[in-house]
Amino acid sequence: MVTRRDVARLAGTSDAMVSYVLNGGPRRVAPATRDRIVAAVNELGYRPNAVARSLKMSRTMTLGLVVPDNSNPFFAELARAIEDVAFEAGYTLLLGNAMDNDEREATYIRILIDRQVDGLIVAPAHGASSWIAELSGTAVPRLVLDRELDLPGATHVLVNNEGGAYAATKHLLGHGLSRIGCIAGLEGIHPTVDRVAGWRRALIDSGRPPADGMLVHAPFGRAYGYRAGRELLARPDRPEALFVASDEQALGVLRAAAELGVRVPQDLAICAFDGIEGSAYTVPALTTMRQPFESLGRSAVEWLLAKIADPPLAPGRITHETTLVARGSCGCPDPLGGDSAIE
Repeated sequence: MVTRRDVARLAGTSDAMVSYVLNGGPRRVAPATRDRIVAAVNELGYRPNAVARSLKMSRTMTLGLVVPDNSNPFFAELARAIEDVAFEAGYTLLLGNAMDNDEREATYIRILIDRQVDGLIVAPAHGASSWIAELSGTAVPRLVLDRELDLPGATHVLVNNEGGAYAATKHLLGHGLSRIGCIAGLEGIHPTVDRVAGWRRALIDSGRPPADGMLVHAPFGRAYGYRAGRELLARPDRPEALFVASDEQALGVLRAAAELGVRVPQDLAICAFDGIEGSAYTVPALTTMRQPFESLGRSAVEWLLAKIADPPLAPGRITHETTLVARGSCGCPDPLGGDSAIE
């Protein structure tokens, strides 16, 4: 087995110098020496003992992430952004898929704590859960993503859901539409509450308060969006436009509209929320409020790494803005490639 001493011998330097280079130590190393060490590592195929390094550093160089459902493209794209930033920093990301089940979510959190992850990111499926007290009793740095949760010591990384929903609804109003319905997420979770508040406020501010029956709650999924869409579009006073609280739901609405002979955008304008990659490839392409996946992932990982390096670091709240991407589903020109971001 190749050892660090073998690398030092081939590079013509000391074991300590090899350690400085491989572990990113504070000591400055001459570029020529660093190049010799890197060349020796590559030539010999040396791989440091991860377990021994973890014991020495009191770190496992792993982060944990628990999401409600990684089959949902929103969480898949968010997880990918987090993993990219973690990888850049030399960390491995362990992913737990709660499948919208509170017990499964709690189990994954316990497993990740037992695996001694250096930091934990949780996007809760629903809200308060049995694992909050358990996690509160540990020293592991923790961050809550995409939801708001009363978790002591946790920083929250969010988007401005109310502001994004308000902008989406105002955009639909700008097309001269007034009877605007809303398909929202499950009641009680903060993204739903805030997005409904933004939709409602935009209508009230324009002097067109929402009509009775124009709001339907459903889980964030295509099948649920489909059912909610059929429910609203079957009304005698069906809406002229819909603000749909997720792109996944909006994909279901497009199917429902097609089956009912409702043309989009001629008979029904749609503006959704999330900005997943697939939203650019529907027909017509979805107008949506894009969440900044890369910025969300970077904020989450960078705060965790700062907390790991400085345990007394106080928790905070990091809020990002969404961006309107205007496409064909609301009646805007559908540009080649399906993308037109309005900053």
